Amino acid sequence: MKTKASKNRPALEKALLMARAAIQKKPLDPLLLEVKEQCSFADYFLILSGTSTRQTQALAAHIEASMEQQGFRTLGVEGRELGHWILLDYGDVIAHIFFEPVRPFYDLEGLWLDAPRLDPAAESLTLPE
Repeated sequence: MKTKASKNRPALEKALLMARAAIQKKPLDPLLLEVKEQCSFADYFLILSGTSTRQTQALAAHIEASMEQQGFRTLGVEGRELGHWILLDYGDVIAHIFFEPVRPFYDLEGLWLDAPRLDPAAESLTLPE
């Protein structure tokens, strides 16, 4: 079921759709960073972890399938085969899916320390009208 054309939908809506799809697969520590003031190539980063490479791969597949149902296609995917760090590029929103032991090594949260943090599971975050 497709909704409004994907190019007309704001980045926050796309980020929340991705996050809510991911949460269905129970990732560890989901975090949404608003990087648009610090970054020229994206508005939001979705960062989450899985307890195994199988879970990270399942998270990526579920996000892709859910986003495709909403009319969005990835611009690129990296790291799916190993599952240690899978990157899903949706243009203005990028998902970083880490195998749990790998996430602290790359420390994206520390790298983007000044970016506002949003809890994607928070009920107060709603999709724009």
